[in-house]
Amino acid sequence: MKSISNIISGKSFFHTFILLCFIIFNCAKAQSQSNEVPPSVPINTEVLMSNRGLAFQMIIDKKIKSVPKLGFFSVTSLVGEWNEDKVNDYMTQASLTYEIVKGLKLAGGFHLTPVKGMRPIAGLIYTKANPTWLFVANSRIDLSKDTNVEGMFLVEYKPKINDNWRFYSRVQALYEYSTVIDMQTRSYLMLRAGLSYKEITFGVGSNIDYYGPEKFNENSIGGFVSFLLF
Repeated sequence: MKSISNIISGKSFFHTFILLCFIIFNCAKAQSQSNEVPPSVPINTEVLMSNRGLAFQMIIDKKIKSVPKLGFFSVTSLVGEWNEDKVNDYMTQASLTYEIVKGLKLAGGFHLTPVKGMRPIAGLIYTKANPTWLFVANSRIDLSKDTNVEGMFLVEYKPKINDNWRFYSRVQALYEYSTVIDMQTRSYLMLRAGLSYKEITFGVGSNIDYYGPEKFNENSIGGFVSFLLF
């Protein structure tokens, strides 16, 4: 049976999320007519086949066409291990975003993992991109009693080889810290190197994962393929 505190917490999450949506929408609506609609950002979908199993990641960063300051940002990742019948390592973060200044967005939504369940979050997202470089910094804080603070950084370097081909490299890192136990709860380092042909990228990759305050380590080495979906 759910305790009274759990019910109150759930209602607070719902009310906070609805209020945030209402505030962001009305702020964005006031400026929507004077803003140019930016080009569509593709959805980045990647699969890594490694000694550990299959690792999947999808990053979505979209704007609402009629209200371009208002958007949606999401990161979903999971690891299916070869010797396991079910997926034990997965994460989804989804947020409504509001662009404060060019490249910098206020975010509010939820974060879901098998260990902590679903919880409301707030954060800031900064993105800087050109044809050769991509930089993303995504910060998050849990709006819950057992607060976690997280930072994710992604850097891509894609120099042009010719009209269709580019060299591709990526470094992506995450660090999650618990304010309750004053220790790390999750971290990883992703490394990729390969070639891009138009919207398709392939090559070699490695995931270095650490779980819990004990920093239990799992490493993955293999080949990856990713797609830009417009």
